[in-house]
Amino acid sequence: MAATRYRAPVAEGLCVAPLDDLVAIYHRASGLTHIVVAPVPELLAAMAGEWRSIEALAAAFGLADDEHAALIERLDELVAAGLVEAA
Repeated sequence: MAATRYRAPVAEGLCVAPLDDLVAIYHRASGLTHIVVAPVPELLAAMAGEWRSIEALAAAFGLADDEHAALIERLDELVAAGLVEAA
């Protein structure tokens, strides 16, 4: 079975507004606004319009193997929120 890959909308598909420690993200396709904290904006930027594997994302953020489970949890939350696609 192929590994799960994740993709976020292209940067133009999101309107990102920092609000101190919070970040408001307006998802143009759904018309929904999400209030998030780091590392969500950074994750979305790393996957903007591109399919990325867990390994590629973990490497981009310098995560150790034992941190992959936490990354998968965040990505699954973003999929459930409609900000990220999984394949």
